[in-house]
Amino acid sequence: MSDLPVVTALHLAPRHHAPTEQVDEIVVEAGRGVVGDRYHGSRHRHVSVQSAPSLTEAAVVLGALVEPGATRRTVTVSDGRVPTEPGALLRLGDPARPDEQVVLEVVRVAAPCALMETSVGPGAKAALRRRAGSVLRALTSGTVRVGDPVEGLLGD
Repeated sequence: MSDLPVVTALHLAPRHHAPTEQVDEIVVEAGRGVVGDRYHGSRHRHVSVQSAPSLTEAAVVLGALVEPGATRRTVTVSDGRVPTEPGALLRLGDPARPDEQVVLEVVRVAAPCALMETSVGPGAKAALRRRAGSVLRALTSGTVRVGDPVEGLLGD
């Protein structure tokens, strides 16, 4: 069994401002993003990734639980820090299924948006500053499932 962090939650929002939907797996297309998500087909905002420890830190600042789906991020991982440096790479998926693994490249920090003041609660935007993960582009196509290992997180 691997000691790598794992995917703990996956969320999609089919339209801008639509509530997120929790799913067990996502299909990622290289250069296009997550099938069924509002950003599918965008230039580079293909997948957003956040870490559970960062959500815990934000919850302490906020004084309330921060649910992974409320932040509107696509992927939540169990441990580690999501890299924010443009060009850093993450690999998601089961090494036993290398043809389905997804390689993502960091584009930028995912800044918390004003919508989080409603989806998470008042004060969420400030609590999630520097804790909201990163926006990444999909370099390869594949399927990511809850429980899949994640490589490339800081602290791996």
